Amino acid sequence: MSNPFRYFKTSPEIIRLAVMMYVRYPLSLRQVEDLLHERGVDISHETVRAWWNRFGPIFAAEIRKRRLHLRLFSSWRWHLDEVFVRINGETHYLWRAVDHEGEVLESFVTKRRHRKAALKFIRKAMKRYGRPEVIVTDLLGSYPAAMKIIGNAKRQETGRWLNNRAENSHQPFRRRERAMAKFRSAKSLQKFALTHASVHNHFNQERHLRSRQNFKINRLAALAEWRQIAA
Repeated sequence: MSNPFRYFKTSPEIIRLAVMMYVRYPLSLRQVEDLLHERGVDISHETVRAWWNRFGPIFAAEIRKRRLHLRLFSSWRWHLDEVFVRINGETHYLWRAVDHEGEVLESFVTKRRHRKAALKFIRKAMKRYGRPEVIVTDLLGSYPAAMKIIGNAKRQETGRWLNNRAENSHQPFRRRERAMAKFRSAKSLQKFALTHASVHNHFNQERHLRSRQNFKINRLAALAEWRQIAA
């Protein structure tokens, strides 16, 4: 892989820090600018925007590549759900596939939530991660219609509380969406959703399930690996 920082005078460490702060936390571009200024880095918020647009997808792709290599995901049970997002006054849908441990596997944006959209979303997820043992969904009719086509209908489960894992996975994205003051195009939503999901997976340590000591060790390991991304 060629060096993606070769034409930039700013150090890669600062660029990685700016991208991590903007994508990972519910901060605006100007808030990231102010936080970096406190650390002696004098850049504009438009520079932060340019950095995340250029390097965010690169970092996200590297994270997905490493996690696929280590197989840090499960094909036992997937949870699928869709959430509406308004773009210039029009309703779009962000589909998400999450495994039973909360790993966000796939994000996909469509203007409709009919069978064709569900089918395209499920095929995209299965192409990358394989076929799961069980797929948990809500009662949207597009899911069984799509899974009937791919021969996966018998693996679908629905229930009132069964899909809480997928619904809860929307919360970090919703907090981030409010800080960004909405999206301007479906393309920008797709780019940010994939980037945000990968960064969230990387830093999600599920601290409520770990002891303080183990959490600190895993957090340091995640930060160290982040500094090596696209090095």
